[in-house]
Amino acid sequence: MLSTVREQARGLTKDQRNAFLAAYLGWAMDAFDYFLVVLVYSEIADEFKVSLTDMAFLTTVTLIMRPVGAFVFGLWADRRGRRVPLMVDVLFYSVVGFACAFAPNYTVLLVLRLLYGIGMGGEWGLGAALAMEKIPPEKRGFWSGMLQGGYSFGYLLAAVAFLFIEPAFGWRGLFAFSLLPALVALFVRTRVEESEVWERTVRLNATPAREIFRDPAVLRRFVYLVALMTAFNWMSHGTQDVYPTFIKKGLGMSADTAIVIAIIYNIGAMIGGPLLGAYSERLGRRRVIVIAAAAGLLVVPVFALSTTAGWLAFSAFMMQLCVQGAWGVIPAHLNELSPDAIRGFYPGVTYQLGNLIAALNLPIQETLAKHYSYPTALMGTVFPILAVVILLSAFGKEARGVRFGSAATPSGLT
Repeated sequence: MLSTVREQARGLTKDQRNAFLAAYLGWAMDAFDYFLVVLVYSEIADEFKVSLTDMAFLTTVTLIMRPVGAFVFGLWADRRGRRVPLMVDVLFYSVVGFACAFAPNYTVLLVLRLLYGIGMGGEWGLGAALAMEKIPPEKRGFWSGMLQGGYSFGYLLAAVAFLFIEPAFGWRGLFAFSLLPALVALFVRTRVEESEVWERTVRLNATPAREIFRDPAVLRRFVYLVALMTAFNWMSHGTQDVYPTFIKKGLGMSADTAIVIAIIYNIGAMIGGPLLGAYSERLGRRRVIVIAAAAGLLVVPVFALSTTAGWLAFSAFMMQLCVQGAWGVIPAHLNELSPDAIRGFYPGVTYQLGNLIAALNLPIQETLAKHYSYPTALMGTVFPILAVVILLSAFGKEARGVRFGSAATPSGLT
């Protein structure tokens, strides 16, 4: 098992490492700022005197605007290269995230989170495209899992920041602090060279996206990937966003207990991504997703019905190992299924359109919790979506090992 991971982890060049680190940090800082709201939205609700259901809409508008960012920054990246749009994007969402610290009321904060969603939407597609275009094909599985693990690392960092910053400076201090790590990500990004695949295949022979979408196979694949990403995002947000509130409000445990459990389950997520990502090079992308989601189904009852801190921590650790293990395949999987000419646009937009549809998850869970209970909300949303992930993955396609920039776009899919 470990030999498979070590084999794929070795041998990157300095530029490949820098590209991966830039994408990783950018995605981590995106998640850091997103999950600050998840961790403190009950505290913000108390200050602004709004309901938890209204507060859940803060995350909804962020998710709704992510496709806009993916569309705008993705088209820019396909026309002008990956590097500059990525630097502009991280600067944009850093400033907006910092401004949240000074929001005078709920309405202003809602507008800022809406703007933040644009920056967050641009980050993943461009960063994943740049990193996967530079990573050797035979090593994509492991580094794909590591890259997606940046999301969990950002969540973990937000949880740690909550423990140390929120008691002294409140929720506003957390948003003010978010500027510092984001600027670190921007600095690393300035040291990355442009994608050679983009320069070789797109810069000298640009094809408009509308022409590429006239190919029925490309369009069908796009629709399929939007459906897959809807299920994946519902799975991810359904097992993460409401969980700290479930522990605090549903079970009456302290905020510190909820944060410690969040740290524990994000460690599980960071293990699952690279581990299962590496094994997807041997077993295939779809098979690993099915295995991970099926294992998650077995964990759901303990995950939703536990009432003690120990069982909550254990079941959440196992759930995120499975969920983010499945997610670890996605950066490689989506980029491999994308035509070269629109790789800045295609993976990011499918990902974020899935997020748009899945944006209703948290309000639905809060509504179910209000009328029934948090365990009912978790069981009623998580179990069905894991089954949907299994079905969509089992009947989908993959292009594991395709060489980007070759004459053929992903075809002959298995």
